[in-house]
Amino acid sequence: MSNETKKDIASTSYDASQIQVLEGLEAVRKRPGMYIGSTSAMGLHHLVWEIVDNSIDEALAGFATHIEVLINPDNSITVIDDGRGIPVDIQEKTGRPAVETVFTILHAGGKFGGGGYKVSGGLHGVGASVVNALSKKLRVQVFKNGHIYEQSYKRGVVEEDLKIVGETDKHGTRVDFTPDPEIFRESTVYVFDTLNERIRELAFLNKGLRLSLTDLREEEVKEVHYHYEGGIKEYVSFLNKKKEVLFPDPVYLEGEQDDIVVEVAFQYTNTYQTNLMSFTNNIHTYEGGTHESGVKTALTRVINDYAKRQNILKENDDNLFGEDVREGLTLIVSIKHPDPQFEGQTKTKLGNSEARTITDRLFSSALDRFLSENPAIGKKIVDKGILAAKARMAAKRAREVTRKKSGLEISNLPGKLADCSSNDPEINELFIVEGDSAGGSAKSGRSRHFQAILPIRGKILNVEKASLDRILANEEIRSLFTAMGTGFGSEFDVTKARYHKVIIMTDADVDGAHIRTLLITLFYRFFRPVVESGYLYIAQPPLYKVKQGKREAYLNSDEELQELLNEIPEMPKPQIQRYKGLGEMDAHQLWETTMDPDKRYLLQVKVEDAKLADETLDMLMGDRVEPRREFIETNAVYADRLDI
Repeated sequence: MSNETKKDIASTSYDASQIQVLEGLEAVRKRPGMYIGSTSAMGLHHLVWEIVDNSIDEALAGFATHIEVLINPDNSITVIDDGRGIPVDIQEKTGRPAVETVFTILHAGGKFGGGGYKVSGGLHGVGASVVNALSKKLRVQVFKNGHIYEQSYKRGVVEEDLKIVGETDKHGTRVDFTPDPEIFRESTVYVFDTLNERIRELAFLNKGLRLSLTDLREEEVKEVHYHYEGGIKEYVSFLNKKKEVLFPDPVYLEGEQDDIVVEVAFQYTNTYQTNLMSFTNNIHTYEGGTHESGVKTALTRVINDYAKRQNILKENDDNLFGEDVREGLTLIVSIKHPDPQFEGQTKTKLGNSEARTITDRLFSSALDRFLSENPAIGKKIVDKGILAAKARMAAKRAREVTRKKSGLEISNLPGKLADCSSNDPEINELFIVEGDSAGGSAKSGRSRHFQAILPIRGKILNVEKASLDRILANEEIRSLFTAMGTGFGSEFDVTKARYHKVIIMTDADVDGAHIRTLLITLFYRFFRPVVESGYLYIAQPPLYKVKQGKREAYLNSDEELQELLNEIPEMPKPQIQRYKGLGEMDAHQLWETTMDPDKRYLLQVKVEDAKLADETLDMLMGDRVEPRREFIETNAVYADRLDI
């Protein structure tokens, strides 16, 4: 946000009368998962976003221009903004300073119609108090009225009254907090990359706002700064930086109606995939919603109308489908809504009906004007849609032929699938196994009640460079679609998944890693709800077996091997077996080390992991040479360490 647009700090009142109190703070420490999702790494990082969101709200209101996040040497967090500063006068209902009320009482904040905020990303007013309750210690400093006000808390309880500790000409708020290890038992260590990715995203979503992240834990301080005047237009460029684009600059459209601000930025690439992201008040609406529906509807209608008007599509030609005009599209829609209503399984789906109407209307008008003013780009978009429609029709024919030949129905499961006897998806597991020999061991060693085995031969098709008709013609992928039972494309339904654990089990070598990456990319592209539901896993077969006398141990890394050899006696001499592939294990060994739920170690694939695998595959296997050359030049130094 530029200084020209920044409001006068004194021009809008923000005092204790705007802090509305709804209820107390009793249950947060008892049931933290209800407030931050979990007490795992996700919940730990969520604490940061609760405080940052408060600072973002100051930016959305027009008062903050810079937000700083620091990871301190002891893994505590500091968040500083240059907003108005949390009110320090007495809040009428509690009789305590407003800042204390905000940090000690649940549902106390300026976001319930008290006039503090018009648009807010923190909807529930629980952020500051929840972070305080789940912190071993927390200190807040408010820079306001020429003074520095300070108050400290311990596990949510006030340690001393609010006091003035100095004078200043600054304005804003500083919060320092240390996550409580009694709550976050898994870890209290922050991951720089996790914080960095979200902070960069927030900078893209709030054009002009400056955000910085500093990691003070190492001797060499790590520091990043973000400031995007182009906002989501620059975000689209960032997402497409390793792709070949149809036109050089993303299209950016903006409009406002009934206090709802709509921003859309898009650009087409020469790929077959769609990357559509939607946000409401900086919240990533993973499940979409009315604003996303409005954009999709408008895009399809406007492009078809334009194609007919320009005589690219004849009057008697069929209209392009939504999936046709979205092929190769990277699009971001971001709206700011004064009263968003969320729904869906994870509360990340926008439900306001008016958002669909307004987004459709504003985007339609702006897109139609853009296409009329840029006929060359308009023709490229329509031509790509026509090619996609032809591929869709070819895929439909291939699907029909495929159904006749081998079936894509659950009633006709692939012959290579060794299915389980259970019909309960919640306990059922599907192992995707590399090679027939490993498949044979897995079939013999599994628990037939709940474990199914699907062997695949060699490397599956690289979906990054294939159209849907080619993908459906691939026997290995077709078998996977059929085994999953979810359908595919527009018919995909994750609730029909026959297995709630899909486990990729490949060799621990370069080829195995490549196959694993291809499979993860396939799931990210065509089974993304499976990944989002947490159903996709990677098996971790051991690298070594060490036998000494009657003692046997299976080890997953060189480090574990060395550690064991340092611990055991030299005699009798231990026998060390290095597993090059799953096929070297017999059925009993495979069950004991990799398939037994009581002993195995699985890695769950998160959306971020799948996204990274997808981007890596695009860079290594896509059409653009430059990113690939850059990667090779950077990483060639590690080539001698490959286990080939």
